[in-house]
Amino acid sequence: MNVLITGNSSGLGLGLTKQLLAQEAIVWGMSRSGCPIQGDDGLRDREVDLGNLNAIPEAMDRLLSDCLRLDLLVLNAGILGRIQEFNTTDVHDVEHLFRINVWANKVILDWFIERQIPVEQVVAISSGAGHNLSHGWGAYAMSKSSLDDLVALYAHEMPDTHLTSLAPGLVDTEMQDYLCGDVDSDEFPSVQKLKDARGTDAMPSAEQSAEQILGLLESLKEGESGRFVDVRNLDD
Repeated sequence: MNVLITGNSSGLGLGLTKQLLAQEAIVWGMSRSGCPIQGDDGLRDREVDLGNLNAIPEAMDRLLSDCLRLDLLVLNAGILGRIQEFNTTDVHDVEHLFRINVWANKVILDWFIERQIPVEQVVAISSGAGHNLSHGWGAYAMSKSSLDDLVALYAHEMPDTHLTSLAPGLVDTEMQDYLCGDVDSDEFPSVQKLKDARGTDAMPSAEQSAEQILGLLESLKEGESGRFVDVRNLDD
């Protein structure tokens, strides 16, 4: 299995990388600080700042020089930004967040289209925040909503590829350190459910969530390409 994962230096991306390497997949990784896994012949990794859109195509040319096809592309890289009133959020911070959470993914998909490298399945890691639009989540929520739209649009332009925008639910990553430790849940009530869930089965580890996502890949392809799926709603 040939897989490319963005943002595989930590969190869910690292969890997916570990799970896939254990399954003897070939994993290409792209992240700003690089994947910490060492000594695995199945991993081909490259450091690249996905906020620098102009640097992405050359980095992919170098990283994927021997890649003829992909079974899976996981567009996982993303940043949260600060939980705050949207009117106090600097527009340049919003632009930076959109570069990483949305436009870098466009550049990556365009690269595969232009080079005519087949990709069987694309999973873009989204968030329920893009649909809930809770107080304080401004730029992040907007970016994830835009990511969902991006995936829906590319489903028309990549007819031989199945695309899904996937919200993985609550995942215990470094992002939760900030959300559960630094954000005032009295001011931003939506954060309280994260604090209540941390340390329980409602917020699995990154590797547990990665295992769940990989187990869903085949069933995701049974649905319409371009749709948004929240793993928490799959049993409804």
